[in-house]
Amino acid sequence: MRPNHITAAIVLRHRPFGESDKIVSFFTEEFGKLTGIAKGAMRSRRRFVNSLEPFALVNLRFQERSQGNLAFILASDLVLSFSRLQASLERISYASYLVEITDGLVGEREENRAVYQHLKQGLTFLEENDMSLRVLTAFELKLLRLVGYQPFFDHCKACRGVLDDAQSRWHFSLRDGAILCQGCAHSRKQILPLGTTAVEVLTALQSEKELSRTSLPRSAVQEIRAALLGFIQFHMDREIKSAAFLSTFASAESGV
Repeated sequence: MRPNHITAAIVLRHRPFGESDKIVSFFTEEFGKLTGIAKGAMRSRRRFVNSLEPFALVNLRFQERSQGNLAFILASDLVLSFSRLQASLERISYASYLVEITDGLVGEREENRAVYQHLKQGLTFLEENDMSLRVLTAFELKLLRLVGYQPFFDHCKACRGVLDDAQSRWHFSLRDGAILCQGCAHSRKQILPLGTTAVEVLTALQSEKELSRTSLPRSAVQEIRAALLGFIQFHMDREIKSAAFLSTFASAESGV
């Protein structure tokens, strides 16, 4: 008999499978991202009560199958449903984005406890506080570092030029994951504009130890959001469906 495994987990998403089952994806503390089949989850009123909904923090018990990548979900005991988060459309929108980009940037069964803790902390922050684009940007930057895609903003990737008053315009290369000066940007495709203020803010956010609730500078919001969304999308194999709402908040913070 195959052994049962127990681990803390966050529900990422689910979908129906046949008439009575569900396919559920979790980000687990000990096994990374894991997808399994929950038999009878569509019909049962007792098993999996409220514990297979997105964002839920659960104690997951599963068993590996002899064939295929899907595990058998034996139990999913609810620890925390993030009820305050679930009661706000704005918080749900932010949480959906955090979960979707984490899901998209991490491969199946890639154990990464730091990413699990980061996602858990992000959802907990949303449960207890109002979100802002500055906090969201800080979450994205740390996530990118934890999964090995850290972008660099301290000097031009090509000529090694640094920030100074003479260089007021920069460009962010999606392929290089770094900034390029005005002169070097002509040699690259897939670049996005970044002013000096945007570069300085991104550099500062990468070094922050605690989340700041202050707003992003209005003059830099649109450039910062476009660069990070573009970079994350570049490394994901599917469209970020939850990103559409971000343009509304970006417009509000930038005063557009």
